[in-house]
Parts: sequence; structure tokens; C-alpha cells
Amino acid sequence: MEKNELFITEITDMTAEGEGIGKAGAFPFFIKDTCIGDTALCRVTKLKKNYGYARLEELKETSPYRTEAPCRISRSCGGCQIQQMTYQAQLDFKTEKVRQNLMRIGGFEAPEVLKCLGMEEPFRYRNKAQIPFGTDKEGKIIAGFYARRTHSIIPQENCLITFPEAGDIVRLVKEWMKDHKVRPYDEASGRGLIRHVLIRKGFRTGEIMVCLIANGEKIPAADSLVDSLKTIDGFTTLCLNTNTKRGNTILGSKTVPLYGPGVIKDYIGDVLFEISANSFFQVNPEQTQVLYQTALEYAGLCGNETVFDLYCGIGTISLFLAGKAKHVYGVEIVPQAIEDAKRNAALNGLCNVDFYTGKAEEILPAWYKEHPEEKIDVIVMDPPRKGCDPEVLKTVTAMAPGRIVYVSCDSATLARDLKILREEGYQLEKVQPVDMFPMTVGVETVCALSKLSEAKHHISVQVDMDELDLTAAESK
Repeated sequence: MEKNELFITEITDMTAEGEGIGKAGAFPFFIKDTCIGDTALCRVTKLKKNYGYARLEELKETSPYRTEAPCRISRSCGGCQIQQMTYQAQLDFKTEKVRQNLMRIGGFEAPEVLKCLGMEEPFRYRNKAQIPFGTDKEGKIIAGFYARRTHSIIPQENCLITFPEAGDIVRLVKEWMKDHKVRPYDEASGRGLIRHVLIRKGFRTGEIMVCLIANGEKIPAADSLVDSLKTIDGFTTLCLNTNTKRGNTILGSKTVPLYGPGVIKDYIGDVLFEISANSFFQVNPEQTQVLYQTALEYAGLCGNETVFDLYCGIGTISLFLAGKAKHVYGVEIVPQAIEDAKRNAALNGLCNVDFYTGKAEEILPAWYKEHPEEKIDVIVMDPPRKGCDPEVLKTVTAMAPGRIVYVSCDSATLARDLKILREEGYQLEKVQPVDMFPMTVGVETVCALSKLSEAKHHISVQVDMDELDLTAAESK
């Protein structure tokens, strides 16, 4: 086949990234915006040695799992990958994604994965928006979202998965920029002032933060912008974040309030959090409560346990656990996050939490060396997408907690780490996917693991060895 050639194919499977898989003859193609069960006319866009990519041109037959995407730019925007699927099909896709990774990467045979927990209303769930600013071909100011795998901005002010006020705020910022001749940042030249606008909302408190990410330390006519933003119900604070570096990093290290306290507050369950522009805070508050409640349930706390919370961020899970545990230790590499965590602990009157700043792979082994006799009952891990450092897993298994709760945003690295924990004597008891990011391929997963007794672990290993011996004998 050649580039731009047309072919008709039936979509029989999907990738973990949400692309449909179809074949031209025996040659597989990955085709965005398709669903299992579609019959599609496609155009070849790229050919590799053993597979290719194609673009959907026309649907010949539609899948029962397909629905009309409500967003007009869903096919070109990089934010949502699976709006074309019914919501139930999205949940089934995410459940199967976790199961397949556990089997393929983790080596688990037919793992039992609970059905992905979804939302009643899977739109308008995001409490945070990061909107890039730029110019179109005529030099007019635009704001929107990056096209998939590019830094080309697709104009869009009304994202259907973000709270409605965000669109109104973007329009007010654009008007302020036009009125005061403030130019957006240009990545190619490094010139211009406004790079992004970061907007956060506390869904329970109603408080709204607006943070301008600028290629400089000052903006003109800040009072004028504040006056405009005061027309938005809930507007609480305006901040300026300075990022003068070339590259794709959004936030710089320096943030100053221009109006208001520089933070907003919001709840997860009964725990109150103070959130800054730089804070990591889950973007879906409704499902965050589901996620953390599941983690708390899997921790099985009775009030006498000592718990480690690794990769704790601003202490969201730590403080959730502290209300049920004797003592919680939190570890996080970002100093500002630890400062936020300590402040949030004080805000909630929780005195049974200690936080450590540093890499988990350095803090945990050092702590264990200094406290070899102190029993840790539960370890909770919520690592970044790359998963746990090997030194963390080594130390965790040496500490031998009775229970491990692993919270993951990437089921592939989760499966890799669970395989190691199983080899070190831990049994995977429950796997619960949670849909934190409807309309996208992202899925959070909470896993409960328990420590096998030495006798049980010995039996398990012996069975595995017997099977290997049998296999070897059969091969002879």
C-alpha cells in the first residue's frame, strides 16, 4: 500500500491509546476516532515495516458502541481521545485495558478486575484548565487546546469537560490583552508575554483562581484585568507565574499573588485543602473522593496502624488516612508540596502526620535503616506515571507491611511493579479501576495487596518450581 491510498476495514480491536485497529489484508492499521464494530473508509497516512496509521474518512457501518461526539473539535483536539464511544463502552474499555496490562506485563493469569467506577454525569468534571495562548495566521489572539501530538493551538473556549466559568475567563483575558496590547508568547521566537492561563475552581467552595503564566515578571494594567474578573461569580484570586525559559514546561518556579490570597480552598470528603497554582490536586473532585475512599477501604485501618504514604503530593491521601490511623508518614520530592501538606494538616487539626521532603527511593531506605524495629502496618503508594523506583519496592518488601495499597495512573507500570511485589511474597487481592478522566483513555487503578505468610509463600514458590520441573520433563 502507499500513502494516501484508500481502503475499507472493520475495526476489531483498540489500542490502549484509544485508536481503533483494522486491517488491509493482513496488514494492521491504527485508526483514530474509530470504535470496535465500525466499518470505515480510511486513508493511509503513515506506513511502517509491520503496521501503519490511517485517518478515518467515512463510516460505512457504525458500531453499537459509537455515539455522536458532543464537542465540535473532538477529532482534532488532543484533550479527549474517545468521545466517539458511548460512556458504558468507555468504562468497559478501561476495565479491559487494566486487565490486559496485568496479564501481558504483570504475568497474572485471568486476573479479576472489578468494573471501572464511572460518573453519573461524565462532563464538566475538571476543576483545572491550562489554556495556551497564541496567534492565528492573521495575527489575531487565540486560545484553546493543542492538536494531538503538536503545539498547534485549536481555538476553543468552551471545553465540555471543564467547568463553564473557565471559558468566560479565557474570553475576558483575551479582551484585556487586546485592550492593552498585550501579546501572546510565540514559541518559535521566544517573544510575547502571555504563555498560558491556569484556572482552578473549588467545586465545594466555589472559589476560583486565575493564574497568568508570563514570559516576564510584570503585566500591564493588572487592576483592569482584576475588575473584569470580578464579574465572574466565585473569583477569589489572581496570580502571576513567571516562566522565561524556552521549552514546553508550563509553570515556572516563581508565583506571586496580584489580587487576593494566592490560594483557593476545597474539600475532598470532610478534609479541607488549600490549593496554590503549583499544587498537585486531582482534577476530578467527585471521582477523587471515590478513589481515596477505595484506597482507605483497602488499607483496612482500625485506628492503631502506622502508615507510610509514598509520593504524597500535598498530602491528599495522607490526610484522608490520618483520620483513621494512629500515625501517618508522608514522603514527597517537591518541597512546595510538602509545605502545602503541612499547612493542610494544620488546617484540619491533624497532629498524627509527619512529612518528609525528598525522593522516596532515598527517604524510605534511610528511615528504615534508622527505625529497623518500628512496625509499619500499611504502605500506600501513588507514584507518577513511571511507577515506583526499584529501590522503593526493595525497601517496601523488606519492611514487610501487612497490607500495601497501590494507586496508579498508568496500568502498564502498575502491572510491572505488581509483578515484583508478587515475587516478593505479596498477593494481589483486589483491582478497582476508577474513571477519573471521562472522554479520555486515562484510568486510575487502586490495588489491594496482602503479605503472604512464609509458609504460604514457600508453598506458592514450590508449586511454581514443580510446574517448571514438569514442563522441563515434558519437553524431554
